[in-house]
Amino acid sequence: MTRAKQTYRLPRWRFVVICLGLTALAATLVGRLILLQVTDGGQGAVFLREQGALRTVRTAEIPVYRGLIEDRNGTPLAVSSPVVSLWANPQQLKDSPRLDDLAARLSLDAAALRDKLRFYGDKQFMYLARHQTPEFARQVLRENFPGVRGEREYRRYYPAGEVTAQLLGLTNVDGHGIAGVELAFEDWLQGVPGKKRFIKDLHGDAVRDFGVIEEPRPGKALALSLDLRLQYAQHRELQRAMKETGAAAGSAITLDAWTGEVLAVSNYPVFNPNSREALDFSGARNRALTDAYEPGSTIKTLTLVAALESGQFHIDSIVDTTPGRIRVGAKMLHDPRDYGEISVSTVIEKSSQVGVTKIAQAVGHEAILDVLYRFGLGESTGTGFPGERAGQLPDLARWSDIEKVTLAFGYGLTATPIQLARAYAILANGGIRRPLTLLRQDPDTLPAGQQVIEMEVARDVLEVLDRVTEQGGTATLARVPGFSVGGKTGTVHKVGAGGYLDDQYVAMFVGVAPMSAPRYVTAILIDQPRGDHYGGGLAAAPVYSRITEEVLRIRNAQPDQSELGALLAASGGRQ
Repeated sequence: MTRAKQTYRLPRWRFVVICLGLTALAATLVGRLILLQVTDGGQGAVFLREQGALRTVRTAEIPVYRGLIEDRNGTPLAVSSPVVSLWANPQQLKDSPRLDDLAARLSLDAAALRDKLRFYGDKQFMYLARHQTPEFARQVLRENFPGVRGEREYRRYYPAGEVTAQLLGLTNVDGHGIAGVELAFEDWLQGVPGKKRFIKDLHGDAVRDFGVIEEPRPGKALALSLDLRLQYAQHRELQRAMKETGAAAGSAITLDAWTGEVLAVSNYPVFNPNSREALDFSGARNRALTDAYEPGSTIKTLTLVAALESGQFHIDSIVDTTPGRIRVGAKMLHDPRDYGEISVSTVIEKSSQVGVTKIAQAVGHEAILDVLYRFGLGESTGTGFPGERAGQLPDLARWSDIEKVTLAFGYGLTATPIQLARAYAILANGGIRRPLTLLRQDPDTLPAGQQVIEMEVARDVLEVLDRVTEQGGTATLARVPGFSVGGKTGTVHKVGAGGYLDDQYVAMFVGVAPMSAPRYVTAILIDQPRGDHYGGGLAAAPVYSRITEEVLRIRNAQPDQSELGALLAASGGRQ
């Protein structure tokens, strides 16, 4: 018997439930997709918009100008002028038939431009010409070269050119300080660029601007202690001295001893900071702060301080220099002639090696070294100028007899011109050592100074320095008509590979004026003067005279000599 085949039939209600469930699931999936991809609040829409924005929305930097640098009287020394940098999209420009025209317009080599475009072939940005004048940039952009556009920037300009170049320093092509004051005060001068958002098209062109999202903050102005009028005068006289002496290099620096301000600083060689194409970095060094030399006889002034402090000497004490020479160890030291028995003051006035040697032997090298430390030699002046050197003082485990003596007249140590100027500024300021600064100071808020020697000692030393410039002294050519000035000469042999060179010198003079109210200190250094006039009294002292005459005139100092005294000074100082 064959069993009849039975067929299972799904109940209708179950079929309806299953169909409704599948339909609901499909509707849920479709609704979720719509929610994610279409509606404004959907995550997918947000994601797609974000991805689109990454490809089309850009954040651009809004250029900001660098802070103004001005002198103590508000005269601009460094300003930021608006310029336009031309750039191109290599993708659009590389195949342009007008490429040769563009190269000619920008004074570029066409072959070099093609090579550069090939190098940037897969990029969308390439500079063509940086920092062009807005007028020139407009002329180029009006010609509608494919893919060529302009970008606004700022370029640093120095109105005084080479006159202030070594002090102010430089900025690089992107506007950041890389030398001098520009580098030292970078955080103060450099502003903070702003930001804006925009939409770009396929070719990189802005098609919609969303506006500024962060306002630019310009750099802050900086007021230097420099007096540009004096800077011009000092620069002019140093250049004149270079021609007259045939020297290889030179420096001059003027300080206000009462405030510690640097009023002027000049160097030779020079460079033009506004001409980057012909920039000569050999002239960019601020030698007055960065180059250290053996200071020679200018240190005898500080040896005199040690002598007076010892109590063994006063300025009229007698020193016997007979017979005009003295042996120290294996070395024989000579004076130009036998001065015989002379006062301590005359020892400095005549720059007697024999007299200074006997004083040094009496007071000891430790006392002299202590004075040098107190006067700031061997350490930075604290101006914050990049690359400023501290010089060097000897630190010997054992001192030979000749080393103890040569310290007293400026050999075996090194110092920069600004260090020598600061040392003499201490004397001019009544023995108070005040911090030096490149910034304009408020007379009512000057930083406190340190009394490093007694006022009476400083006064006695200044009296001796005054005599150095009088008839019979070594620096009569330093005198200034109508004013009493004081100072000390120095003449040092340069050092070569085999020791001191017989025919190469460094001539120096450091002076104080006016002696009735000592305030302005100027140090002069002439490196390798040629001819017979190579000494500090002949090569450096006349430069000091001319610069100091301008200093006292510009600073409205009152003459402290009679008309007869002025005529005598003029005749004695110009003969």
